[in-house]
Amino acid sequence: MELLEAAIEDTAHSVLITDADLDAGPRIVYVNRGFEQMTGYRRDEVLGLTPRILQGPKTSRAVLDDLRVTLERGEGFDAETINYRKGGEPYSVRWHISPVRVPADSPSITHYVSVQRDVTEERRREAQLRLLSAALEASGDPVLITDPEGVIVFANTAFIELSGFDAEHVIGATPALFKSEEHDDDFFAAMWERLRRGEGFRGEFVNRRPDGEKVHLEQTITPVRDDCGEITHFVAFGKDVTERVQMEGEIRRLAETDWLTGLANRLTLGNRLEAEMDRCERYQRPMAVIMFDVDHFKAVNDRYGHDTGDEVLKAVARTVNAQLREQDLLGRWGGEEFLILLPETDGAGAAAAAEKLRLVIAEMEVPNAPRVTASFGVAERQPGDTPRDVTRRVDQAMYQAKEGGRDRVVLLEAGRQKPAPR
Repeated sequence: MELLEAAIEDTAHSVLITDADLDAGPRIVYVNRGFEQMTGYRRDEVLGLTPRILQGPKTSRAVLDDLRVTLERGEGFDAETINYRKGGEPYSVRWHISPVRVPADSPSITHYVSVQRDVTEERRREAQLRLLSAALEASGDPVLITDPEGVIVFANTAFIELSGFDAEHVIGATPALFKSEEHDDDFFAAMWERLRRGEGFRGEFVNRRPDGEKVHLEQTITPVRDDCGEITHFVAFGKDVTERVQMEGEIRRLAETDWLTGLANRLTLGNRLEAEMDRCERYQRPMAVIMFDVDHFKAVNDRYGHDTGDEVLKAVARTVNAQLREQDLLGRWGGEEFLILLPETDGAGAAAAAEKLRLVIAEMEVPNAPRVTASFGVAERQPGDTPRDVTRRVDQAMYQAKEGGRDRVVLLEAGRQKPAPR
């Protein structure tokens, strides 16, 4: 019995015992130290009083009415309401009240035992979480929360809408659901290594929607720790930058391509030529360049108009591009001149390719435009050549083709003219 009394006295919860007189009371006959600590009342201040001393403006009348009805039926009662400490401070309390019969076989209830737990801090945290959840939900930027293993436990509406998946497919899945081929395994390995060390990670992710559309997200991922320092969650705050990335890509495209034909422009050709020549010099690999010019193109413009001339140039670009290998690069060098870079190709191979292109251009038909031909120059990269050397030599070859009667191919090898076989 002494052990039981000691246990009740020292428990962290508030224990309150009253008599069973619901009409006049009930009156408090015992409180433990937990009650004193929770309420601020001393034991001698409350003995003989009713628990109504703990009630105040925010105490739920509906809960009190339910309490009385339940106790009158001789049943136990569980509920939560607001009580007040001695100094008037409100606190949230969880009750469990049980009827007691002494002795145990007595037909009548003699006492009520109330075990009370202060849940103020829990409710405060819950309120904060609700507020945080509402704020995250209302945010226009995507937010994602995972457990330590990367399983998604929360995704706000902005993220769900951006992902293209239904919420039931996202919650419980991992971010691998959105994975595109834009990131290799090393990217994710480095990310997880930092996160598991407890460090934040910031990067741009390219996610894939169910319809295949790619979404670009700038995300900051932060580990969340508990009171013991253990990582419990990862929170990712993101920003949709798809429109910006697409705009940057369009700007790059415009800077690198010819406005009329959509081919590489002269700047892009020059950069690629320099890089390819460096590679060929380093590994001693062959490379050739073709330059061609549409014959009598000024006459086409003068007779049929510039719009028709533009259509001819676009048709030439499409026709020639369709004949090239994936590694070849066709671009507009300027006006009606085009340049082709052919890696892993010697002069003879390039001359044969040029002859094939000469024939398809001559057979090309453009609505409301005359048939056209083209003159081709071919040059192979020589050891020690600079990009300027090669472009000057292929330009000479092309003009020799024009001077030789046009609609032909000339291969110029280190300053020597060599007509291509026809």
